[in-house]
Amino acid sequence: MYLQPMRRPKKGSFWPWFFCVVIAMVVGWYLFTWQTAIVETVMGPLPTPTPTEISPMERVGVGDHFFAEGRYDDAIAEYRRATEVDPSLDVAFARWALVMTLRRRGIEAVDLARRAVELNAESAENQAILCKALDWNGQIAEAIEACLKATRLDPDYAMGHAFLAEAYGDYGRVGDARAAIERAVELDGANPFVRRNLGHVYEMTGRYQDAIYEYESALEMNPNLAFIYHDLGRNYRVLGNMDAANRSFQRAIEVDPRDPYAYDQLGLTYYVQQMHELAMTQFRKAIEVDPEYAMAYGRLGTTYYVRRNYEEAIPNLHRAIELGAHTEDLCYILGFAYAYTGRCDEAIPWFEESLALNPNSTVAQQGMAYCQAQ
Repeated sequence: MYLQPMRRPKKGSFWPWFFCVVIAMVVGWYLFTWQTAIVETVMGPLPTPTPTEISPMERVGVGDHFFAEGRYDDAIAEYRRATEVDPSLDVAFARWALVMTLRRRGIEAVDLARRAVELNAESAENQAILCKALDWNGQIAEAIEACLKATRLDPDYAMGHAFLAEAYGDYGRVGDARAAIERAVELDGANPFVRRNLGHVYEMTGRYQDAIYEYESALEMNPNLAFIYHDLGRNYRVLGNMDAANRSFQRAIEVDPRDPYAYDQLGLTYYVQQMHELAMTQFRKAIEVDPEYAMAYGRLGTTYYVRRNYEEAIPNLHRAIELGAHTEDLCYILGFAYAYTGRCDEAIPWFEESLALNPNSTVAQQGMAYCQAQ
């Protein structure tokens, strides 16, 4: 077979084709621009593509997912955004309130929970979360009332019974607390909030080892509930197992580094071991996270006082009292800090304030006698 040799292209034959392609592209671009200009002239500018906005209820679902993962700041942001888009969405206010409660932002939590109930008073969840917020804010009688409403609205809502048990226990009605938590366990024993509150009932009756078992069981169900590590650490501390207490509070910080309570409690654990420098470091971290966290100022001031650094103790104790930690002991410690720096004229009002809170305060009475002797 005879194969003809390949013909080489003629010199310069490429360029006509290249110019044709370029001209076609320019004409195409001109036609597209011209057509777009006509459309915009008739209909206005074409919309810029934007990401699809999810619905407020979908945002609540995203917030719930973040909460389950221990991403509390992200959960709060989603609940807040849902309420901004739909101010009538009661469930978003309620779940936002629950996270704020667990962060121990009591006043904000109660306000949010009340808003949820105002929007929908027939929701057992809303009433139960209001109960939780009120209880953790020290409004226990009102909390019980809200939880009873929750259990009447939905007798099979386990969280309502669990939160009622906690409120009853905090009010000193231990028998009622046992009955309520037993009902909650019957309804949903696999709920970590239910198991945590079973541990709380055990704790308030002095059954600390049983409480620890229930807290650990709750954490097996969801290891991202930082506040349960606080419960564990507190019970280990009562039992004198300081290493386990420290680990529990450190784990709480790992899960939720924006919660001042964990730093405060870790500092307190160091304090009871007389490890004052470590304790003060943790109290300062609590204040960095929340500059309005009263108890951290109180504990920091108290630690300065114990170390006889009265000049540093005074402003921290003042700040604690200003922020609401207006307690008998902080008042007389502040009094002694003034007295030991030779300022009894400033000390006496604080001893008097302590006696106003507790007329039988022997320490405040000793402070008054000290200043009178001076």
